[in-house]
Amino acid sequence: KEQKAKQVKVNVKEIRFGPQTDDHDYNFKLKHAKSFLDEGDKVKAYVFFKGRSILFKEQGEVLLLRFANDLEDYAKVDQMPALEGKRMTIFLSPKKKEGAKKKDTVVKSEKPVTEETEKEEDNNV
Repeated sequence: KEQKAKQVKVNVKEIRFGPQTDDHDYNFKLKHAKSFLDEGDKVKAYVFFKGRSILFKEQGEVLLLRFANDLEDYAKVDQMPALEGKRMTIFLSPKKKEGAKKKDTVVKSEKPVTEETEKEEDNNV
């Protein structure tokens, strides 16, 4: 029971784009993806091609690569864009929040150095 309580279930959130998705819609979906990643969920973004829009495969791939590039600070790419039937999908998983811990250790290591330099300056005067 203890092990089961400690388990973290990873949810996969899906975000759907069209091949002609405009900037405002793109930014709105990007904001949602950031919030999903901050909560620790994986994100599956896909471009859905309807009818003859399958001819614009390159536009869909460019859109997904731009999406991954914009989320570079929040996520890492698990799977590059791949065409599966009428969908081109990309998987993103959240980056671990080690960056915050590293910054704290850097700040702590700098403080003793500044104190020592202040003491040396006092001795020199």
